[in-house]
Amino acid sequence: MGKLERVSAQADRYTVGIDFGTESGRALLVRVSDGAELACAIHAYAGGVIDEALPGGGPRLPPGWALQDPEDYLETVRRTVPSVLEQSGVPPERVIGIGIDFTSSTMLPTTEDGTPLCRLPEFRNETHAWPKLWKHHGAQAQAERMTELALSRGEEWLKDYGGKVSSEWFFSKALQILEESPGVYRAAARLIEAGDWLLWQLTGSERRGASAAGYKAFRQDGRFPDASFFAQLHPDFAGVVGEKMCTKLEPVAARAGVLGEQGASWTGLRPGTPVATANIDAHATVPATGYVEPGTLVLIMGTSTCHILLASEKRAVEGMCGVVAGGVVPGLYGYESGQSAVGDMFAWFVDGFVPGRYSELAREAGQELHAYLAERAASQAPGANGLLALDWHNGNRSVLVDAELSGMLVGLTLASDAVDIYRALMEATVYGSRMIIEAYQRGGLAIDRLVVAGGLPGRNPHLVQMCADVFGREIQVIRSSQGAALGSAICAAVAAGAYGDVATAARAMGGVEEGTYRPRSEWTAAYDEIYQDYLAMHDLLGRSARDEQAGVMKRLHQRRMHERGGRTGQA
Repeated sequence: MGKLERVSAQADRYTVGIDFGTESGRALLVRVSDGAELACAIHAYAGGVIDEALPGGGPRLPPGWALQDPEDYLETVRRTVPSVLEQSGVPPERVIGIGIDFTSSTMLPTTEDGTPLCRLPEFRNETHAWPKLWKHHGAQAQAERMTELALSRGEEWLKDYGGKVSSEWFFSKALQILEESPGVYRAAARLIEAGDWLLWQLTGSERRGASAAGYKAFRQDGRFPDASFFAQLHPDFAGVVGEKMCTKLEPVAARAGVLGEQGASWTGLRPGTPVATANIDAHATVPATGYVEPGTLVLIMGTSTCHILLASEKRAVEGMCGVVAGGVVPGLYGYESGQSAVGDMFAWFVDGFVPGRYSELAREAGQELHAYLAERAASQAPGANGLLALDWHNGNRSVLVDAELSGMLVGLTLASDAVDIYRALMEATVYGSRMIIEAYQRGGLAIDRLVVAGGLPGRNPHLVQMCADVFGREIQVIRSSQGAALGSAICAAVAAGAYGDVATAARAMGGVEEGTYRPRSEWTAAYDEIYQDYLAMHDLLGRSARDEQAGVMKRLHQRRMHERGGRTGQA
């Protein structure tokens, strides 16, 4: 985030964007006239990512699970919004709107009045009663069956999702609940996206965002898949849309409700303040760049990386997470792809495998450990470390869409050190992004502008330069370090009527930094050669993953699940 501005003219109006990430949430208070950021407050979730055992000594979780505590979401609201009001000195009556965005698909089962089932004593120790975070991969078996059934039925909507169903999506997780915990499924009056649930808590009115429904729940051309599709998966799944899901859908940046008394007491804002439709975090970041034209590709680089492309036409693209009309910006098609482990992968390596002497060296250099490793890794020439990695440490989201794939590192010797490996992981994430870019181009979509956003670019500018070198393209960087929260504040301004549409608001309130990262031609040529080896390894271990000879990753995964008691998703 740039330099915080001071409150100026009394007539200024403001909005608040609340961004719910993987491990923390944040509120950003923004001036409507120009997008100036006056205050930001961040709250780390007390429960974090629940991936080992339920809180309070509850049951252990199988591999690939990722849950959260909904109380962390409410506590984020209660702590951050009053904080930005206090920091900025903005009176509540000058705040004209609120916008929220969420990691997706993060979903939870609730009662009729919106109470999460995990809050009820009878379900406290039932794993399926808790919110399933976006990176919950326990539903891979259900996702594969959905893909097979959709292919056999000739379902037209499947091509809008790259030809495969992901375990990260809404119906995969919902079917897993039904098959593994039918009691939870029966008790759930609602299965709901966490962003839509939070909107419900703030306003007292249940509404559903059309964007998440489109990208994560197969809603295309104004309808969900036919009930007969769900019935073939499980007889009790036939009515999942009508019985378990709200069908009141609101477009991006619509006024979905107003702040109720409960929401007002949590935030310190006035009852009746307009609240915009809940959005997906990566999608909310796009208007914060200030660019909302076709051909704009935004890479939101953080815990994971999401690739959002705007286009004026609809095409089939291998392995994309989805394409939805008006899903990001009204009037354009929004395409989404992604990588499931980026910042998570760097943290995994540094926290678990880097010798302590590197921490001492980083302290002596006056640097944080990640920055120290990245800077020294960036000084190496392409190929100098002799290593090549696959960045599938949390599965592959695009273009293979397979959560059972795993990370890989080739070329290790006794001379390989932590800097070498850190560089190999950086390169792997960039090669994975290049594959996604090329998949869009093979699909006939133009990419005229590349912008990076998220938490990583500011902390690791060497990674951005590597992207420019590997892609052979110039790259711009978003001005705000809190792009999703700023994007939500932009949507709030539209919902409150300050701007007529998202495009106008984005141009006024968003923007990028001056200057660009430019590719270094000699490094681009070297990366082009190494990338061919990456493609060979990618296809051998990924595209041929089910072949008898090449399916080693699948077999390793199945053994791990078996030995650690992982559920398979079978009824």
